[in-house]
Amino acid sequence: MAGDIQIRQLEYLVALAREQHFARAATACHASQPALSTAIRKLEVQLGVTIVQRGQRFSGFTPEGQRVVGWAHRILAERDGLREDLSRMRQGLVATLRIGAIPTAVPVTALLTTPFSDKHPLATVRIEVLSSREIVRKLADFELDAGLTYLSPASPTGTRSVGLYQERYLLLTPSDGEFGARDSVTWAEAASQPMCALGTNMQNRRILDAAVAAAGGAQMDPVLETDTVDAIYAHVATRRWSAIIAHTWLHAFGLPAGTSAVPLTEPSPHPTVGLLISDHEPPPIAASALLEAVTDTDVPTALNHSVQQALARA
Repeated sequence: MAGDIQIRQLEYLVALAREQHFARAATACHASQPALSTAIRKLEVQLGVTIVQRGQRFSGFTPEGQRVVGWAHRILAERDGLREDLSRMRQGLVATLRIGAIPTAVPVTALLTTPFSDKHPLATVRIEVLSSREIVRKLADFELDAGLTYLSPASPTGTRSVGLYQERYLLLTPSDGEFGARDSVTWAEAASQPMCALGTNMQNRRILDAAVAAAGGAQMDPVLETDTVDAIYAHVATRRWSAIIAHTWLHAFGLPAGTSAVPLTEPSPHPTVGLLISDHEPPPIAASALLEAVTDTDVPTALNHSVQQALARA
């Protein structure tokens, strides 16, 4: 192997994997494009493998290159973890906690970040709204410390999970509408309303579609599809449309004026939502600090209290 591998070479490689473009990767690294390209070619010589598929433009990595990229993510994550661990020993945790959250779980994030920030006042938090698939991918690439997402019976390879709550569903609908004064509504009835919903690329939407189909209802055909909870609430607040919402939304947004939250009848799905973190040893410092901070947080009770308040007002 010709010479020692340098951290900077790995940073260039990870930036190229993220940006999928040589010039953008160089800009992200505050380097010239020739410097980045030369460093990656030198890394190929040092490792004795071709990393980047050759062409006029970046067109991906070879199988060996994909393996090198994975190791680069891991080595850089270890480097960052070492710095954070030593920093915490000196002055407390000074790091950015990176959380990826599915849209329906975003309203819950404050229940997690508040105790984290109380325990680690020097740390900062960055939250990305992502699909469940993107959360798993970014955890594998060490681009996230934790994911707040739907949990499967078996955690994805390379991760471990901590359940926080089970999602419940209600129909958010105009109070003076067809079902606004009801104590409950069936899935088929809910789907018959002019609906707003998340897009079919979101797991929440797939859960709702399956529940409607299982109840014998017609396929849900939303008037509005979006990838944000905010957009759904904004449209329901006009009192022209309805939406099947997760109970977590009531915790953050409450009831728009002139609307009612009507529970959906059983049988109903109750998917578990929780934290996914890497099972790598030693565990990521920021992720471990998050788990320690939320140990005493009773998420289900806080969410149920919000639902009870909303139903009482309705």
